[in-house]
Formats: sequence, structure tokens, C-alpha cells
Amino acid sequence: MTAHRFDLATIGAGLPVAQAAAEIEAALATGAAVITAPPGTGKTTFVPALAANVVARLTPAGDKPQVTLLSQPRRVAVRAAARRLAALDGSPLGGPVGFTVRGERSVGDDTVVEALTPGVLLRRLLSDPALDGVGAVILDEVHERSVDSDMLLGMLAEVRELRPELIVVAMSATLDSTVTAEHLAAAVVDVPSPLHPLSVEYAPSPSQRLDDRGVSRDFLAHVADLAVAEQAASGSDALVFLPGAWEVDEVVRLARGRAADLGSGTVEILPLHGRLPARDQDRAVSGRLPHDAPRIIVSTALAESSLTVPGLRLVIDAGLSREARRDQARDMTGLVTVSASRASAEQRAGRAAREGAGRAIRAYSETDFARMPAAVTPEILSADLTDAALLLAAWGTPGAAGLRLTTPPPRAAMARALETLRTLELTDANDRVTALGSRVASLPFGVREARALLAGVHDVRDPDRVGETVAAFSGDYRASDADLAGLLRGLRSGRQPGADRWRREAKRLARIAADELRGSRETPGGAASDGASAGRITALARPEWIARRTGEHSRSYLFASGTRAALPDGSPLVASEWIAVREVQRAEGRAADGTGAVIRLAAAMTAEDAAEIGGTLRSRTRVARFDDGRVRVREEDRLGAILLSASPASPRPEDAGPAFAAHLQEAGLAALTWTDAARHLRARLALLHRELGEPWPDVTDRALLDTITDWLGPDLARLSPKASLAALDVTGGLRRLLPWPEAVRLDELAPERLPVPSGSTVAIDYAEALDGDGRPIVAVKLQEVFGLGDTPRLVGGRVPVLFHLLSPARRPLAVTGDLASFWNGPYQDVRREMRGKYPKHPWPEDPWAAEATARTKRAMGR
Repeated sequence: MTAHRFDLATIGAGLPVAQAAAEIEAALATGAAVITAPPGTGKTTFVPALAANVVARLTPAGDKPQVTLLSQPRRVAVRAAARRLAALDGSPLGGPVGFTVRGERSVGDDTVVEALTPGVLLRRLLSDPALDGVGAVILDEVHERSVDSDMLLGMLAEVRELRPELIVVAMSATLDSTVTAEHLAAAVVDVPSPLHPLSVEYAPSPSQRLDDRGVSRDFLAHVADLAVAEQAASGSDALVFLPGAWEVDEVVRLARGRAADLGSGTVEILPLHGRLPARDQDRAVSGRLPHDAPRIIVSTALAESSLTVPGLRLVIDAGLSREARRDQARDMTGLVTVSASRASAEQRAGRAAREGAGRAIRAYSETDFARMPAAVTPEILSADLTDAALLLAAWGTPGAAGLRLTTPPPRAAMARALETLRTLELTDANDRVTALGSRVASLPFGVREARALLAGVHDVRDPDRVGETVAAFSGDYRASDADLAGLLRGLRSGRQPGADRWRREAKRLARIAADELRGSRETPGGAASDGASAGRITALARPEWIARRTGEHSRSYLFASGTRAALPDGSPLVASEWIAVREVQRAEGRAADGTGAVIRLAAAMTAEDAAEIGGTLRSRTRVARFDDGRVRVREEDRLGAILLSASPASPRPEDAGPAFAAHLQEAGLAALTWTDAARHLRARLALLHRELGEPWPDVTDRALLDTITDWLGPDLARLSPKASLAALDVTGGLRRLLPWPEAVRLDELAPERLPVPSGSTVAIDYAEALDGDGRPIVAVKLQEVFGLGDTPRLVGGRVPVLFHLLSPARRPLAVTGDLASFWNGPYQDVRREMRGKYPKHPWPEDPWAAEATARTKRAMGR
């Protein structure tokens, strides 16, 4: 079978990137390429066709044609890219050019270019790590720094080690080509573009863009007015950028009303966001016919890259972006609205000048623009990494160990994600993927949803019910009373907005659930009720968010994870002691009932169901406390942080250590007996940590309490339940914190005593080092340092000593950190005052030439 060849002259006609065809082809021949080109140059259309022709030429005669994969970050961009290339090729979609997105696939036996999303490509890699039958992979818009794209770069670099003939290409308009080129060992092609004229104007709103609830309604009204007025003045199509689907729908509503008020009935105002059906998304990005009305397309960031909207000459930019942020204290990750980056603002403005001269109007001030971050923050630094962690484990690199990523994941976030996978029983104790984990990783949606679907169908044995429930809690639907069961009833009846979209997704998920049930040879059970199934299925997605009411008449619930949140006023769920929570939102005031968060979606469940499904979180522990001079113990049965029951128990010898450690955490370090030696050692260590940092230990109160078992653990373990903390050797405990081999320099860097010219050694007081930037103090009789001009310095010369110069009776005479200045000035005043008071001691006129001594004049004369 002969592979299809693209007519590059036809496809590249009018595209600036086609002028670099020879350079791009040479880079492809090296096996890896990084291509940077401004928006509108045609790289998304031309490069896949060129790469497919290169692959066809390199494929041996008689071999099956190989496919070129084009990864686009969004489904609408995938479909648009495939549709555009197929149209230029003059072939039907699904022929030589096809696409695959979640829930939709259009490819054929003769497909040689397949567009797909990063998520689909990741799962294809897991099922076929060698990518057999694939000749090239093109990752477009990698500058967006999504977790999926970052992982793909790392995984494909490994695939190329096994298959050096595989061509890998990374493309972007704003990419830091040097970093990515080094990562892939790739050739770089920078494609210049003759820029069409672009004017950028600022039209800030008189009201704030953001308020306590997010994007302010006054600002949205300003954007809507601006879009309608500017489009009417220009007569061209307009593209409006907003951070999220809710803001898009609100501005569409406002703009339609504004256009009607002005009599602008000829303009068509269309939304564009990920919740819309595919046909509505495709309609918004398709070119309009000459007789069609001009359009205002109101979009989220999905129109920022990849998509060229034909006829567009005007952009209105709100300058906002929605990014993932993690609330570690409440174990919540959510989307927050923030200022977009300057790079994103430039990308958005460039949409207006892709095909000709254009205008970009920023609905904010030039000062706001200057304050924006320069570039987008890599998603891996702030996202919930649970989904990524499972894919990495399935790839054979748990926690990303050994995988070269452009930005390594934060250790704490990855540790939480790995713990979550173990809780969900998707990985074992060694972070290896379980059989359930492998099946979950293969599904093209989130880990928690997939786990709820696959485990839920075995639990409920009703594929339709499971599909409906997972589609409801994963589809971003709203229930004002937070009741998932009520939401399901509204969706089934059609009263709930988005019911048609939910119904399509529910059927797709039900088919997957039915396949899972058939594969296990289980038979479906009877139809389950919402009340019986919704809680169990929701809990299977997130067992750590199983929650128990904190009081009989309370709206507040304690989660197994330890966080707290409140149900909305009037929620029917408040009658349930136990609930399974799906969605939580940070909030303050009465709505949060003092918890700092509001439950937005949950389902009732029984105590028995909670104990069963939360089994991996169940623990029975002995809790020892020091109370009223005695060690007291109770045995606790907990579901995570939720106390199920407790009973007193007799203390054992091994209970003493934890009890005393807990007591110290509450009472503080003052409960210990601090000898002079202990205080002195702690102060010396404080100075070394302040000046040198790690590995010298932090010995502040908070640090020592946080690490109490590291330095006092062995001593605490030896105490009996009837012992006292006074028996502890605090100095010995602190010495356990000394870093080795650096500890051998302790006396050199922070000596206990300082030699002075009289021949004596004087104790150094480091106590001030415990209070911020204090200096070591040497209190010494003035006569013992005659002639000393250079102030001694400690910690390798970093810290000068502060001298407290004393009288013969050891009363303070002067404090100085500069002895030379003291001898040349204030000393004469001290001499005049003191030589009559202490005539037996030397007070020479010239302290530089005098002999330093600790003795009287008579003793010196002997």
C-alpha cells in the first residue's frame, strides 16, 4: 500500500512557514526538531503535511504506511486542524487526515496524519510504548506548559532512545527553544513572519476586574459594551477573551442584550468554551460566508493558540486567566482567576493580525499589563498531580523518578499524589500500578472519575446508574443545595441546564462500565436508587472526602482528610450524619459556618458504607498523652481524621515516648530543663545556621518542636510512664543534630572561648544569636586586651565579636565592635574616670604600647 502524499505547494500557498520548508525538512531528518513561528504562519497546517511526506519517503517500499501524530491541547483545536488540512488536501475528513478526541474518532485505513489531544496520546503511549506504526509525533503549543505536554516531552525522549528513527517535533509561537531543544537534543528552526500591522489600545474599566467572588459583574458588563461598540465601529468579526465558561456565557447574554438595544441585529454573538457541544464549538471557529452576518466570538483561552478564525480583525482581551491552585491546608485544588501573562496577552492580540491589519483592545490599563507575569507558570508546579502520578507509574517511572522533565514536579505535591493512588488502590505499597490502576490509566478521563466508574460498577452492578452518576459529578454541573441525588433527578427530567450534554456523556460512560462488568463475568444487578448508589460511587472517587457531621444540628462536616467544610443553608443533606463530598469551594462568613469552605456537591451515605469504602483509611491506634503528671492512653478507631470510637487503655513502657513528645508539642521547650551547656550549644548552632544555612540545623523553637523525635526521640523512648522530663539530657539531644562531617568544625567556627592578649581565654556568649541578628559577646576586663586592634571574627571571618569591656570589678565600661576606634578615642575618657577609682590597676596613656594583663600593677612588677 502506497502512503498518501500531500501537495505541499497547494497546502503551503500563502503560508509564511512554507518558505522555511527546506530548513524544516533538514531538521526533521535529524530525528528531532523544535520549530518556533509567530501566530498565523501556518505551522499547524503545513508542518504535519511536510512531516507525513518525509515519513512516507523514509518508509521502506512495501511496508505499511506510518502515521504522523499531531497533538493539540484542546479538542476544538484538534478538530479544526484536521478539518483545515483535509480541506486543503481535497480529501474527506477521516481519510488521509483524521482525528481522535475523547468520545469521538474519525480515522481510516489510509490515514497518515492524525490529530489528537495530549491525553489521548499519553494513553496510546501506555498501551503501545514503542508507538508501532507511528513515524512522527508533533507536539503543538508546548509553550502552554500543561502537565500532559511536559510528560509527553519526557516520555517521547525515552521512546526515541528505543526508536531513533521516530521523528519528534515541538512547536510553539512563544517557546523557549533552547531549553526544549536541549531536552530533545533537537535542531531548532525559527520561522520569521512578515507581521501585519497591529494596533494595541487600552480601555480600562472604571470598576475592578476582580472582587471577592471572582470576576466582577460590572467588569463583564464593561467587556460586553466594549465588544459590541467596537465591533459595530469596525464592521469586522471580533474575538473576546475571558477566563472561564461562566464569564463567557454571561458576556454573551449581556452583549446580545446590548446589541438589541442598539439595533445591531445583524451581528451574531457566539460563545466558545469546552462545555459546548462539538458542533457549536466548530461553528464558532469556522469561516463565515460572504452573506453571513459579522460575528462576535466570546471565548475562553482555548482560542488563544492554534486556531485561526477566518475574517477576524478585532480582539477584546479581559487580561484574565484561570489557573489551578492548591490549598494545602484544606487538601483542595481548584481553579482561581488571576491576571494572564504578558506572553498570553501578546498571543491573544496577535489573533487580530493573522490575516491582515488588526486591532487589539485591552480592557485594562497599561499599568496592569506591565504588572502581569512575563510567562505562564508551568502547570506542574501548582496542579493536583494525582492523574499525572498514575500515568507516570503506568509508564514505569513512579513519582517521575528517572524521567527527564522540563520542570520537575514539587516533591510534596508528588508525595501527596502517590499517597492518593495508594488510597484509591491504584498502586501498591511500592507505587507499582495495580490491575485496577492499569485499567483506570487506560481511560481517557480523570483518575478519580475512572476509579469511581470501574470500581462503582462492580459495587452497584448497574452500568447505567454508575454512568449517570459519574457524568453528573464530573461534568461541572451546579446544585445550589449541594445535593447530588437532586442534581441527577434534574438532569434526567431535563430541567437542569446541560441535560443533553450530560445524557450523551452518561451513555458513553455506561458503555465503558458495562464492558468492565462483562470482562469480569459479573451479571448486572437490579436498578439501584440514587440514595443507595450516589454516595457509594462518589466515595469511590475520593474516599478521603468521606465526611461526618460535627454535631447533631450542625451544617459543618469533618472530612477523613482532616479538613472541614459546611453545607449550604437549606441543603437536604444536613439530615445525613455521613456524606461523600465531590466538590468544595473556599469561602468565608456565615456560608462557611466558620470552616473556611463550602460543600458544593455531595451525596448522603450510611455509616456502614463509609466504613466499608473508606477501609484503606481505617486505623486503630494507641494515643498516649501526658496529663496531670501521668501518662494516659486511649485506643482510637479512626477513619482518617474522623474519630469513630475511643476507649481507655493501660499505659505500656513504649507509650511514654510518644506521650512526652506530644506534651512537649503543646507545652513548648520551656517544659525541658535547659542547663547552661544546653543553652550555650543551642546558641552556637543558631549562629552557624543563620550564617551558613544547611546542613547546620535550625534550632528555633518551631524547628526543634517539629523535629522533637529526631533529637530527643531515643531519650524519650527510654523514659518510663512515671518518669519526669527533668531527667532528659538536652545537651546530648542537641548534639544529635550536628551534621557530619561538618560537625568537626564546630569549635573552629564557633569556639566556646576566645584567647585574648593577656594570655587568658574568655567565654564567648552566643545568646544574642538566638534573637535574630545578634552578635557573639566577649565580656573581658579592659586591661586584658591592651594593644588589640583587629576585632576577632568568627564563623570563618563572617561575624565580628562584640566586646563588653569591664572594670577591674567586672562592671561594664564600654561596648564596642571596633577596638581600634575605642583605643584612639573613648578610651581616654574611661582612663580619666577610672584611674582614680582603681589606682592599683594599670591605666596607661598609650594603650597600644601597654602590656595586656589580668593583674594589678604591683603583681606586674614582681
